[in-house]
Amino acid sequence: MTLETGDLAQNGRTADWIRHRERGSIALLRLMTRISLRLGRSLSRIPLHGIAVYFFLFAPAARRHSLRYLRLALGRFPRARDRFRQILTFATTIHDRVYLINGQHEQFDITLEGEALLISQLESGRGALLIGAHMGSFEVMHSLGRRRHGLQIAMAMYEENARKINATLAAINPRHLPDTVALGRIDTMLLIADRLERGAFVGVLGDRTLGREPVEAVTLLGEPAYLPTGPMRAAAILRCPVFFMAGLYRGNSSYHVVIERIADFSAISPAGREAAVHSAIERYADVLGRLCRSDPYNWFNFYDFWRPPEAPRA
Repeated sequence: MTLETGDLAQNGRTADWIRHRERGSIALLRLMTRISLRLGRSLSRIPLHGIAVYFFLFAPAARRHSLRYLRLALGRFPRARDRFRQILTFATTIHDRVYLINGQHEQFDITLEGEALLISQLESGRGALLIGAHMGSFEVMHSLGRRRHGLQIAMAMYEENARKINATLAAINPRHLPDTVALGRIDTMLLIADRLERGAFVGVLGDRTLGREPVEAVTLLGEPAYLPTGPMRAAAILRCPVFFMAGLYRGNSSYHVVIERIADFSAISPAGREAAVHSAIERYADVLGRLCRSDPYNWFNFYDFWRPPEAPRA
């Protein structure tokens, strides 16, 4: 289980979430997977509370940043139970991956908001970019793809993260082979374009930067935040629609998947591209902020999210 993910080397100063090492191990994950599948979801949630207590007590930096976020999202000073609930929600979404990846979808009540948008895009025969955040469960989206015929979902991520995620998924279910596209390679755009042409949805997370890269200042929960411009610029170059997606955990066995249209770059001229990218990032921030307030415990950025970044590299 990871509170602060990543260990990717960069020239110069890197983002906080990259410099902080993972807590947990593949061996522990395999053990938890075996226990979870043998005991079932209800019984295996008992030790999950103990794991959440451990992180609540022994991850002071994450706890400090959680406090600031919850103060903004809740509009009041968060109590200890608010901070613990956020960590337990994070732990629950990771625990539930065990069942979702192993095809046990019947254990969950999954509702979908924006299904008409999804179906309409599927029927068009061309894919779209699904831009999410470190919020809720992306695995719920994958489960929808496996249940709905014709819905293909690939995930674009940096190679180091892809390696870690693939190792994690292999520990949970060796037969689960996700479709991933490595970011930062010379052929990345071609690979994404190929999937879009085949009608696939390509997921990318749009709330974190790698450090010194182009960002745009937005207002999120009433304070300045800095979001990477790369995902929206890629969508503009690929001339594809962009949808926001999040699988929000709402207690017990309930998840609510939200799909909202952010932008459609299909007919944007080169002259209007910059303004369209700016508008799309603002729209993304608006949707993200609204969901932070409606489902505050689903936010999983346990680092100094609002700190101004360094100047971008050339």
